[in-house]
Amino acid sequence: MPSAPAKFLETFPNPASHRDYQIHMEIPEFTCLCPKTGQPDFATLTLDYVPDKLCVELKSLKLYMWSFRDEGHFHEDVTNRILDDLAKAIKPRFMRLTARFYVRGGIFTNVVAEQRKKGWKPAAPVELASFPAQSNMRG
Repeated sequence: MPSAPAKFLETFPNPASHRDYQIHMEIPEFTCLCPKTGQPDFATLTLDYVPDKLCVELKSLKLYMWSFRDEGHFHEDVTNRILDDLAKAIKPRFMRLTARFYVRGGIFTNVVAEQRKKGWKPAAPVELASFPAQSNMRG
């Protein structure tokens, strides 16, 4: 049976819930409709999150994104709606959704929305020293 768009987001247990780690996803084929003109809007969505107890399953995410194809949404609305739905489903420690909509009327639109678990603070970034490349040439 072929796949169909769906609003349900399936989850699975985080296999490494004892640590913070980032999951990065790029969704280059997102489409919805302009609520004013009915014309299609195209975007690349970038999802970054630090899972807590759950992760989102990829096929269900794909079908969820597909469900917006025939719906009219302003860019700001659809970005925040997707973030809200994902955050509700998996309750991450941190989540950021960046929506980069393609040019329409000479204007590129980027919408960035974030969700942070109350009390969660990211660890300080680690800076590793960089060393110059060693040459294999002997002189």
